[in-house]
Amino acid sequence: MRPFGELEAEIMRVMWAGREPLNIHEIVDALHRDGRQSAYTTVMTVTERLRTKGWLERVKQGRSFRYSPLRNADDYSAELMEQALESSTDRESALLRFAGRLDASEAAALRQALADMPADPDTGG
Repeated sequence: MRPFGELEAEIMRVMWAGREPLNIHEIVDALHRDGRQSAYTTVMTVTERLRTKGWLERVKQGRSFRYSPLRNADDYSAELMEQALESSTDRESALLRFAGRLDASEAAALRQALADMPADPDTGG
């Protein structure tokens, strides 16, 4: 998986913040409110690319489409982290360095998540 480009990331932030599916006009308006001046056709093209990549779904409503996220921001972050680990020649060392950079609350959350995992995640036991 390739990381999102700048506009892809901004569109996904808008989508993840939304409480309901959005059409292209609503996405453009949200980007403008955030200070990003992007053309309607550019946003439409990038939104469609995100759909073909499996990040968004669209449903026809009237004469336009409404888009909603298929995967959440945590999924995206986890995939980026997994990709970073895959590029390492020593996954364990990379994990330890990452863990060493966590603040106390993040480290506690990670400890809890690890404690809650089954002994063998592949078999559930």
